[in-house]
Amino acid sequence: MLGLKRLGLLAALVLVGVAPAVAAQAAAQPSTQDTQYLQAVHQVNLFEITAGDLAQQKGQNQGVKDLGAMFKTDHTQLDQTVQQTASQLNVELPNEPTTDQQAVIDKLNNVSGAEFDRLWVTSELAGHVQAIQATQTEISQGSEQSVVQLAQTALPTLQAHYDELVQLANQLGIPVPQTSASGTPSPGTSSPAPGGVTESPAPSGGITESPEPGLGTTERPAPSES
Repeated sequence: MLGLKRLGLLAALVLVGVAPAVAAQAAAQPSTQDTQYLQAVHQVNLFEITAGDLAQQKGQNQGVKDLGAMFKTDHTQLDQTVQQTASQLNVELPNEPTTDQQAVIDKLNNVSGAEFDRLWVTSELAGHVQAIQATQTEISQGSEQSVVQLAQTALPTLQAHYDELVQLANQLGIPVPQTSASGTPSPGTSSPAPGGVTESPAPSGGITESPEPGLGTTERPAPSES
């Protein structure tokens, strides 16, 4: 009898020890916001790496070539952190850009010269506006500290890219998305993300896009960030 009682006590102690571990594991699951941000920024990185290659190969303007090289390097480094963070949190990442992002890549493949430069700068400008907005949303609304820290690290790089694009756009006479007084893209600005010439931010920091024919942009109100 004593042996049975002792086994029962051991079983109870094991259960007491397991319960907090299970609870801790459940608490470690990233939120929808964190998960969608990791997936969205990964697809942005995939797009930027491909678009950066195209800029170096097909760009007519030297500034386009130079920014393409910079973006490819920076987004490759950023994506290494994204993949590490996603792996730690058991978040499955897409293995290719979105359909709309691929459509823009296809467009870039089918134009050349000054037309390529304008399309590349237009999509990059708009895309970085939305990437910055999504990153700001993660910083303010994310709950998983490692993802929030990733966003905090990414934001200055994305902002630096945007500032470089603004200078290049001004040189080439390309319209620049509206920005706030601080120079940061306004939360309400609707403009294309990498992957489409027009878009609006998806809920929870995600990025959705829809390609627009031609080089122009069509703006529509974007949901305001809380």
